[in-house]
Amino acid sequence: MAACREASVTFGVLFQRRFWPAAQRIRAAIDDGTLGTPILGHCSVLLHREPEYYSATAWRGTWASDGGGVLMTQGIHYIDLLQWFMGEVVEVHGHMATFVHGDHIEVEDSAVATLRFASGAIATVQASTAVTPSLGVQVRVTGSTGATAQVTEFPEGTDGRVDIWAAGDSVGAQETWPSSLNPNVDLATINGALIPWHRAQVADFVDAVRTGGTPAVTGEEATKSLRILLAVYESSRTGKPVVF
Repeated sequence: MAACREASVTFGVLFQRRFWPAAQRIRAAIDDGTLGTPILGHCSVLLHREPEYYSATAWRGTWASDGGGVLMTQGIHYIDLLQWFMGEVVEVHGHMATFVHGDHIEVEDSAVATLRFASGAIATVQASTAVTPSLGVQVRVTGSTGATAQVTEFPEGTDGRVDIWAAGDSVGAQETWPSSLNPNVDLATINGALIPWHRAQVADFVDAVRTGGTPAVTGEEATKSLRILLAVYESSRTGKPVVF
């Protein structure tokens, strides 16, 4: 980030799920007061990975090359959404463990954390690649108006959809885990399904370069989620909360 500032180079980081219409709907509802100020949040990343996902690629599952496990490789995208909705994190308390993939990785395959925000809001995070079948991802926010919204990605790689929208005296809900869908999707299918949202963010970045504007996700913005998950690692190692 410092090098790009010094050289006047535009720098962006790919968090393509921010471009989901569902995610933008929730962000807009926070901005226009429909949800009010976020007070409670939850991020659930419960995914399935076969052992071959790790064993077939030498760099996966190592601290030196991968930088971490489920939090770094999968969870960071959804921690990004959570903090985008909830605001600045000031304290993290977390635990990590390796329950299923220990023969193939040296990093975590499971983690939990509690987050405290500058606003006073609180949230929980759980993440794992040790789940069979996959339950996909849910990011949920409750605001000071009492309203709650949840975005779900299930199966993994599909477009996020708002499956819970509760406000006033009504609850609008879709089935979170339709039984007609295959919960365990292969990695090539997941990556292929994300292409439209990669394209959307690349287009935003190109526009920022051409116009001298600011991309949707700057390096500074992306560092927020990275800082949170690194704090989970530190807290798990020390047994103490990390205060920013």
